[in-house]
Amino acid sequence: MNRSVINEYIPDFVSPPGDTLQEILDSIGMSQRNLAERMGRPYKTINEIIKAKTAITPETAIQLEKVLDIPATFWINRESIYREHIAKVEDRMRLQEHLCWLDNFPIKEMVKFRWIRKFTDKVSQLKELLKFFGVASPHEWESIYSDSMIQFRKTKKESDKLPYLLSSWLRQGELQARGIELEEYDKNIFYDNLQEIKNLTNESPDKFVPQMTARCAASGVALVFVPELKGLGVWGATRFLSNHSGLIQISLRYKTNDHLWFTFFHEAGHIILHGKNHRFLETDDQPNGLEDEANTFARDLLIPPKQYTDFISRRVFSEDSIIKFADNINIAPGIVVGRLQHDQIINYKNYNYLKKRYEWST
Repeated sequence: MNRSVINEYIPDFVSPPGDTLQEILDSIGMSQRNLAERMGRPYKTINEIIKAKTAITPETAIQLEKVLDIPATFWINRESIYREHIAKVEDRMRLQEHLCWLDNFPIKEMVKFRWIRKFTDKVSQLKELLKFFGVASPHEWESIYSDSMIQFRKTKKESDKLPYLLSSWLRQGELQARGIELEEYDKNIFYDNLQEIKNLTNESPDKFVPQMTARCAASGVALVFVPELKGLGVWGATRFLSNHSGLIQISLRYKTNDHLWFTFFHEAGHIILHGKNHRFLETDDQPNGLEDEANTFARDLLIPPKQYTDFISRRVFSEDSIIKFADNINIAPGIVVGRLQHDQIINYKNYNYLKKRYEWST
């Protein structure tokens, strides 16, 4: 799809089919009353068609074909084009009242990320945004997306625009998930595949992303990476799209391998542990409870508790010891560094060079 700046063209005027009908009557010298008699219809009906007060129905079109020898499809198409034009004009007038709604959304970013197309005309831009959300008007957005935001935990950084940023980011995840062919969700298969995905932490994104996406899809879980919108402060989200498929959505926030892999397994923990009746949004401000359970799941899957306990009991945290321990459990050294820093065993400034920083194409 061409994402360059475009404008929607709507003609200023489309003549009603009654104009064409009158021109034909004039050209053959037939009056409206004569036409009405030949069709077996009241004169008033023909006159109202001429004046665009009454539509040409399929029945009327067939009668016109018989009397004037002009195909019924011509009249039906002519009427359809006219009515569509009228509907578009009326819709455009209604949308004019909601142009300020656009200001709530990060339109420039959404265009940059190629989520939507850029229009110079504001009404056309509003229609493009509504298509993105799959709603007919801002009212429907309010009833669908604003209510769904309540199901997600609020953050300390919440602002008036957060629901708009959040709904945009979540919607893009849903749209990306549509392009993934999923098996029916199976908890056991998903858990087994997580063990295999763990072995990918030393790979580069061009290798691990397609493999982990494929393994998730085979388990009934769509995995999508969606760039974070400025000011949103979100690094992951989890929900079920239906009873048969889940969705893990990860932003490109932080970009280091320890953060990304912990985020993924944290979200996977929600899928495994908390089922289909919960939705989760991950930010810097984490509550207790279910989030703690997901944290524990991710922590222990990435670094088995017994091996970790044995490692830290030696109290030797050199570069060589960290790399050797990571090799023994087959994960990236940066993940071990992140865990040691989180547990305050080493300083947050130590060994950050062992972490890999990912560059993502958006």
